Amino acid sequence: MSDATQCDLVIRGATIVDGSGRSRFEADLGIRDTRIVEIGSVGARGSKEIDGRGRVLAPGFIDIHTHYDAQLCWDGLATPSLLHGVTTVCIGNCSLSVAPVRADDARRIVGMFQTIEDVPESTFDAGVPWTWESVSEYLDCIEGQLAINVTALVGHSTLRLYAMGAASQERTATDEEISAMASILRDAVAAGARGFSTSYLDVDENLKPVPSRYADLREKIALAQAVGEAGGAVLGAVPNAGSVEEMELCIRELGEISRASGLLCTLQPIVLIPTVPDLWKRSLDWISEEVAQGAQIYGQSPPGPMNFNLRLDETFFPFFLLPTWGDIMHHPIAERAARLADPALRSALTREGEDGLALFLPNAWIGETYSQANEGLSGRRLFDVAAERGQSPVETLIEIALEDALHTEFNVRAAMHGSEEIAHEIIRHPQMLVGASDAGAHLSQFCGAGDTSYFLAEYVRKRDVFSLEEAVHRITGQPAELFGIADRGRIEIGGIADLVLFDPDRIEAGPERFVRDLPGDATRYIREALGVHSVLVGGEVVVDEGSYTSARPGRII
Repeated sequence: MSDATQCDLVIRGATIVDGSGRSRFEADLGIRDTRIVEIGSVGARGSKEIDGRGRVLAPGFIDIHTHYDAQLCWDGLATPSLLHGVTTVCIGNCSLSVAPVRADDARRIVGMFQTIEDVPESTFDAGVPWTWESVSEYLDCIEGQLAINVTALVGHSTLRLYAMGAASQERTATDEEISAMASILRDAVAAGARGFSTSYLDVDENLKPVPSRYADLREKIALAQAVGEAGGAVLGAVPNAGSVEEMELCIRELGEISRASGLLCTLQPIVLIPTVPDLWKRSLDWISEEVAQGAQIYGQSPPGPMNFNLRLDETFFPFFLLPTWGDIMHHPIAERAARLADPALRSALTREGEDGLALFLPNAWIGETYSQANEGLSGRRLFDVAAERGQSPVETLIEIALEDALHTEFNVRAAMHGSEEIAHEIIRHPQMLVGASDAGAHLSQFCGAGDTSYFLAEYVRKRDVFSLEEAVHRITGQPAELFGIADRGRIEIGGIADLVLFDPDRIEAGPERFVRDLPGDATRYIREALGVHSVLVGGEVVVDEGSYTSARPGRII
């Protein structure tokens, strides 16, 4: 190019890792009208220039498993994902989406989101306008304020509720009901949806299986075929990852669905669970068997251990599976505390907690405390304090929390997926995707946004599990290709300029912070981003030197 006006932006002297897995190279990159127009030595000046020397320029990262469906109504940046270099998020996972919806069913969807994804009812009430009915209307509602790209799945439970009403949680669907759901899915794909998601695991606020769990294989295949016919690409599934029999059933069904429809079927999570320690390996073997028979199946796994923060004044999804605990957690904080202090309930709470929280409490440490009575407990293991007091860990958890008006933070460390070696083996499997971040969900427990930064820091710089080129491919080119996201995930001439410029020696998922910044005066954890310099979406700078800009170029893709 010969004159400066031909490039809107030039990035100079960056080390380009193009998302294909090929070797890195140094070059300038020129952008015009949202697209990459030159890679090499760009002679002309750009209207704007960024110094890329000493930094890596990669395609924008893609997070394939998020729950930003509600948050995007008030936060088009999907904070804090953009700060970590994520330029595309996939919403509508785990059988839940916020469309299609009839006005009378909105509360049911809120109840499922609160129980399954820990998104508070108060946040929905204050932040979600429910001005839509169809998927198309919802996507139109959020698109004008997006700084990040969004690709959407339609939740199978939401779809069933819309098409079948109360019967969605009572029986299989009739031919007419399946036809109606298929038609809605075709319209959703035409409006920009990528496919649909289902669940083999979840329950609603009444501990009743969610609507998708009443669907038979005939229904799932018909819906998948409708998605494929309309040009969609993906079926996402949540298995019962704690049951050998149910995990195999899910994988075998996904094999049949994929072969019948041609869709990519992806399931999450595949992780090390101490109660079934070899299930991850058996699951990978079952996936490989189905792939050998012509199915397209990929598992998803988070790159690090599954850590949680537990606060009794917030939500913690396992509590909703325990009758006494679940009832208490649905009450306001003051009433919740009174019930936890009630001696008449202590026996049931202890019995349910010792069983239902058996994965978590042995790995719980006491975090931030607030009262004089709890001074000196921070940093100590809950089990050790319980032993000193001659109590069960559940009783100690309750007593410590009551002293802090339930505000105490308990850190649950590596309750699942706690072996580095096994985590590496899972992620390196050819049928695995880096996913299952759950960004936008479980807000008062952890921050899933930042898994990409963690992946690059831990798996490339610190542990040398992947080369930088391999790792970038796994969170850019690979998901873009599998999910059918055109013109993204690679740095190439003509591609859309979704890009991240970062320091490979500094990129890191920084510490989590507990903040109160959600609608409805609700709280969440956010995770700091380190080493990310600039993020571009559609050629516009949305993060500049670690701070958001006012640009809103995000699209439904």
